[in-house]
Amino acid sequence: MVRSWATTVPQQAEHRMEMEIGIDIGGTFTDAVCRQSNGRLRLLKVPSTPDDPARAVGVALSELLGDGDGAAVRRFLHGTTVATNAILEGNTARVALITTTGFGDVIEIGRMIRSVNYDLILTPQTPVGLIPPERRYEVHGRIGADGAVVEPLDEEGVAEAARQLAAEGVQAVAICFLFSFLNPAHERRAREIIEAECPGVAVSLSSDVDPAIREYERTCATAFDAALKPVMDSYLARIEGIIAKRGIRAPLQVMHSRGGLLGSGEARRRPVRLTLSGPSAAAIGAASVLRQAGFSEGISIDVGGTSADVALISGGAAVLRTDGRIGSFPVRVPTADVVAVAAGGGSIAWIDATGALRVGPRSAGADPGPACYRRGGTMPTVLDASVVLGLVDPVSFAGGHVPLDCAAAEEAIEREIAAPLGIGVQEAALAIHRVINAIMAEAVRQVTVARGTDPRDWPLLPAGGGGGLHAATIAEDLGMGCIVVPSAPGVLAAMGLLEAPLEHDASRGYYRPVHQLAEDVLRADIEELAGRCAAAMTREGVEPAMTETEVVAAASFVGQGHTLDVPVPAECWEPGAAIRDGFIAVHRRAYGHTRDAPVRLVELRVVQRARIPGPPSLRAAGAAEARGGRCAVIGGAMVKAVTIPRIGMADGEMIRGPAIVEQADSTLVVPAGWEVTSHPAHLLMRKVSS
Repeated sequence: MVRSWATTVPQQAEHRMEMEIGIDIGGTFTDAVCRQSNGRLRLLKVPSTPDDPARAVGVALSELLGDGDGAAVRRFLHGTTVATNAILEGNTARVALITTTGFGDVIEIGRMIRSVNYDLILTPQTPVGLIPPERRYEVHGRIGADGAVVEPLDEEGVAEAARQLAAEGVQAVAICFLFSFLNPAHERRAREIIEAECPGVAVSLSSDVDPAIREYERTCATAFDAALKPVMDSYLARIEGIIAKRGIRAPLQVMHSRGGLLGSGEARRRPVRLTLSGPSAAAIGAASVLRQAGFSEGISIDVGGTSADVALISGGAAVLRTDGRIGSFPVRVPTADVVAVAAGGGSIAWIDATGALRVGPRSAGADPGPACYRRGGTMPTVLDASVVLGLVDPVSFAGGHVPLDCAAAEEAIEREIAAPLGIGVQEAALAIHRVINAIMAEAVRQVTVARGTDPRDWPLLPAGGGGGLHAATIAEDLGMGCIVVPSAPGVLAAMGLLEAPLEHDASRGYYRPVHQLAEDVLRADIEELAGRCAAAMTREGVEPAMTETEVVAAASFVGQGHTLDVPVPAECWEPGAAIRDGFIAVHRRAYGHTRDAPVRLVELRVVQRARIPGPPSLRAAGAAEARGGRCAVIGGAMVKAVTIPRIGMADGEMIRGPAIVEQADSTLVVPAGWEVTSHPAHLLMRKVSS
């Protein structure tokens, strides 16, 4: 077990001090952060428990609280990949689909798009395994494209379907009728019938989950939501039991895909919002650190054991996208716009059939792990290369709890890379780093240069255990001259939980030209959506005065297939005019031109958020540790680098490279020509010469 590495504040300062706890479950480690009311942090990593992820939460709480009273915890925040993993691994509830006659196979037909063009044998491209044909029920009844009832709902048909699915042991039902996003009456009546016929069966309506056009995507989102309800209800109940046992009276709040928090009750009502939340938590953490450092724009790169996640921060917040995917399946929930590449500390280096050096996508993972772990791994990894290059201290790695074997790393690189290429071990290790750095730099280009953004004037924020090892090289490759390093880069997702707002959203579909919608109708709709958000906030115990409201319209020109988001002033008296004019302006900014054509409103979304005030996070106090030095390959050459424990750096202290700044959760390499300055909540690293 990896223990807490942050030095605590003196005991008398901790007495009866309130605290906030954020725990984020990852595939290898579960990260925990405890922030006290004076801003001091305790950081913790414990091994995740895939057989029962909730168990790792209990272990982390025991480590953080010890014999202390959980009543001092005023907020308990949780991020989990349980929902995403349940879909990927097929561990969801037994679910059925009730839909309009003739549309039962929409979930199997999909979009007729192959995710891999040249594979002769394809895995399923649609979630056909989630709802096989025998659990799809078609009923008569039809809503037209204008929202009017074309054919009455066959209520007896719904009741018969309910009786059949109950006999088959179905645990959850997804209801997705044609054009229900314009008129949900049939879906709501069907839910009443099913609840009467099948008490205890979870029901999800497409008009609640994803009220927008495109039947396949809407059906997928609704099916996943229904399939996750029993799973997440059970999981959240276990977490609530764990925190109650520790005496924590604060309500459980969970990270959702937009990067906000939901109370456990709201999370149970629409659990599909909990998918894809992992990247959002890290992006929220990155945005918070950048704001504290005085930057509203930036690029974060979170380098873990198997992958590197690159996210764009703009306007002080993570950039969102609405076309998320889990595997090859669409999940239309807003999530952080993250590009993930198979490049991490555990990425395996190998020689391909042409004799070229490759790194990744295979990873050694946590078990057996890199060769230097001495746990059975024999293939060389990026971490092995970092050890051979002298960038990582084998003794102090992970706070000294995971000693590394440099000889094992050298042996693996010599056998698999150096000897086949006819080069030295150190040269081979440097080549591994150059390849992985090029992969990561290309990922940054994908979210910046490829989308018309020049990264050179933006800061780079490295996170994860490996971010600091590669940050300077990536920045130099991209012409970037500024790097912002969080106080706890290895647990950035858990830190993001502490900074995330409580957030609720509601939406309504239209798919009509704006000029056909009366202004008073649009105002009433916005007010109704805001009221639904406010009601959810009230259930969370949040006063209306604490909230802020955001209104966004998804719009397009009539005839276009895709939309652009248009911000609408919350108190706007003429929202239709604001949507029309705003869309034309947004279209011009996005594409450089516009045209004289009617604007169509596709969807209105209202988001309410409440930011819970908390102290600024400060690194834990501790005695200054001895500084030293060691030889390391930095910038392609062997140099004598000073080694500096980060916990001992004074505020305002500036160090020039070559240097290595070490802390238990990460290592920061400072090449010659760079300088790093210590601040209370971050390090600021700048390039000072070529």
